[in-house]
Order: sequence, then structure tokens, then C-alpha cells
Amino acid sequence: MENKLVNRALVLSIITIVYNIGEGLISVYFGMQDETLALFGFGADSFVEVFSGIGILHMVIRMKYTKVTDRDSFEKTALRITGIAFYLLTFGLIAGSVINIISQVEPETTMVGVIVSAISILTMYFLMKSKLAVGKALKSDAIIADANCTRTCFYLSFLLLGSSLLYELTGIGYIDIVATLGIAYFAFKEGREAFDKVRTGSLACSCDTHCNTPTQNQES
Repeated sequence: MENKLVNRALVLSIITIVYNIGEGLISVYFGMQDETLALFGFGADSFVEVFSGIGILHMVIRMKYTKVTDRDSFEKTALRITGIAFYLLTFGLIAGSVINIISQVEPETTMVGVIVSAISILTMYFLMKSKLAVGKALKSDAIIADANCTRTCFYLSFLLLGSSLLYELTGIGYIDIVATLGIAYFAFKEGREAFDKVRTGSLACSCDTHCNTPTQNQES
């Protein structure tokens, strides 16, 4: 039974990586095409999540053969790359926002953002709940932490959906800038979280105040 659960966690990790690659490609392409910085930033965030996902996949593979109690060197390297990439993304989005304000660049349309974010909300909800169920069943801090940290992607999807809908309804260009800065804020938090995990070696989630601790999840 435990082996089946670990295999399920493995499949969920692979789905997460593949989905983020697809979402990133579509979002970045249409973000550039339609000149919507928020959608571009959302896609770039998805690409950075792939590095994190690879680290999680490596951890789950290790779980097939041994009990995982801390992060190995590969996972710590993946987290460092993730943290640096998130910080670079934060800087890039803030700089891009300033340039767009000065140049008065506005999106041609944000309809793709509406579609992408709606699909992402459904996908992230499924992944979040599925990983949490597997993590509780295995009493695995690592998988529970991964499930809880997926909430950040879930929140980002709502941010993109709201801003995309508002722009389509009002045509106010600054809405895209506000959403971009919101994505930059989440990217900064995720970058800081990645380096915190490297420093402490902790498998627990500290990505936001809405995360349940592993202990709480195991007791519920």
C-alpha cells in the first residue's frame, strides 16, 4: 500500500512538472504577443516552479528506496537555483512594470490570461488536494509541504484571473501593472522560502500563513 502511495506521489510530481512547462510556454508566448506583463510573469513563474518540481521529484524517487528525513545535495542545489531564479524574476517584473508605465504600454487583450488562469485554478486545486491526501496517508512532511506550497500557485492563478477579467471589462492598463507587481511579491516570497529551506534543511512548508504544519495535518 505504501509503495502505491509513493508511486502516486511520483505521478503527481511528474504531472506538476509537465503542466508547468506547458503553462509556462503558453503564458510567456501570449504574454509577449498581447503585451500583457502579468501573463508573461505568470508564465515565467511557472518555468521557475519546474526547478522546484524537479527537486521534489528527486525526493519522491528517494522515498521509494529509503525513509527521507532531510534534503540531499541535489535537492538543495535545485532549491538554490529556484531561489535565485525567483529573485531575478522579481527584479525583472518590477523593472518591466516601471518601463511599461513610462512607455504607457497596455495589453492588447487579456483573454488568454482568463483562459490560462481558469485552467490553472482547476489544475492546482486537484494537485494540491491529491498531494495532501497522499502526504497524510504516508505521514510524509515532504509531500504535505509540497501540497501546501502549491497554494501559492493557486493564489497566483486567482490574481491573474481577476486582473485579466478586470482589464477586459474596464480597459484600464494599470490593472496589468498591479497584477504584475503582485506576482513579483509572490516570486520574492517563494525565493526567500527556497533559501530558508536550504539553510534549515527542513521538509516542512513555511511558504505562507495559510499552510498547515505537517503535525497539524497528521493529527487532523
